[in-house]
Amino acid sequence: MTDTRWLDEHEQRTWRGFLGLQRQLIGQLNRQLQVDSGLSLADYDVLVQLTDTPEGRLRPFELQTELQWEQSRLSHHLTRMQRRGLIDREECADDGRGAFVVLTDAGRSAITAAAPGHVDTVRRLFFDRLTPQQLATLQQVSDQVLGSD
Repeated sequence: MTDTRWLDEHEQRTWRGFLGLQRQLIGQLNRQLQVDSGLSLADYDVLVQLTDTPEGRLRPFELQTELQWEQSRLSHHLTRMQRRGLIDREECADDGRGAFVVLTDAGRSAITAAAPGHVDTVRRLFFDRLTPQQLATLQQVSDQVLGSD
């Protein structure tokens, strides 16, 4: 038998509140992107990773690491994005079995068009509702939790 450290009432309220906050924000951000640009939040996440590199290209394992997605999810999502012309795949000259995921002109145009509305929504739903002190605390908490691997 293990000695499970069950959550007390305060911890449960805090944890459930965090999960609810996350679900609500993700849902609203996804809806805004879909309505305004036809992109999903997952599309946007992939495009952000690619636009953050000077060449607009990454190896699939790099995307998988950055996005924290399962390999099958990434593969299926990239296939859908490729069909829509947002990304392409190119062979890797250094590794005959490897490939690059490459941002296309259409993908760059899509994220360029979607970004202003997305940022406005992030600001309205999140940053505008918090004080500078709350943001600093949230940053400290995020650093502490994410640094605990």
